Amino acid sequence: MFTDSHCHLTFPELASDGPGIRAAMAAAGVTRALCISTTMEEFPRVQALAAAHDNFWASAGVHPDSEQVHEPSVDELVAATRLPKVVAVGETGLDYYQMAERKGGRSIADMGWQRERFRTHIRAARQAGVPLVIHTRAASDDTLAILREEGEDGSAGSAGGVFHCFTETREVARAALDMGFYVSLSGIVTFKNARELHEVAKLVPDDRLLIETDAPYLAPVPHRGKLNTPAYVVHVAAGVAQLRGSSVEHIADVTSANFTRLFTRVSQ
Repeated sequence: MFTDSHCHLTFPELASDGPGIRAAMAAAGVTRALCISTTMEEFPRVQALAAAHDNFWASAGVHPDSEQVHEPSVDELVAATRLPKVVAVGETGLDYYQMAERKGGRSIADMGWQRERFRTHIRAARQAGVPLVIHTRAASDDTLAILREEGEDGSAGSAGGVFHCFTETREVARAALDMGFYVSLSGIVTFKNARELHEVAKLVPDDRLLIETDAPYLAPVPHRGKLNTPAYVVHVAAGVAQLRGSSVEHIADVTSANFTRLFTRVSQ
């Protein structure tokens, strides 16, 4: 019934409790999950986890915040997408907040390597014929600009994809939607002080909406501050439904249908 479109089940916080996580998902009615790669070193574990379970899928990519890791080429990423159960390239994008605030106060100019990595992922996704899973934080202008420069405008031949764990403004959401992207909402949408995001939740049309946990992080209310798991995507759906004046069942249905529509290999 529910689909968690973005989680990190190979992270240490969750990797040791696979059976418990799957049991909790089943009890909550969460029938599918996309397991996300953040480095190429991690990717084999992510892909193996997806391949071992009928209701898991995987992505291949390097998170913009990952440093001192293997830097994949376009060909390497394309080859990774040919493995069983791999349906997307990412998580990729730009994160100027993490780099500037947490890693020495570097300037945007110092992060050209992030922008080049992002371009590599975009080109790989297009060549492989799979969508992008995009992370953007404090970098929306450059994220959108690079996507446009690389031809990601929703036209034929675009890879498309999803802006995951969306935390930007209504204007950025509109721009992403205009370019053909989906918008995924996480547990942050259940936080009372996330007022801008509440407006975004009302803006995104039914046919472009996804929900996620980003587990093990960002647990939704009523579990805020605790370890997050895919089972909690039900609470994300409830928060979105309340904001949109809809039913939880409707949000579950449309977001699950959108997941299948975007990640076309899921149904193959």
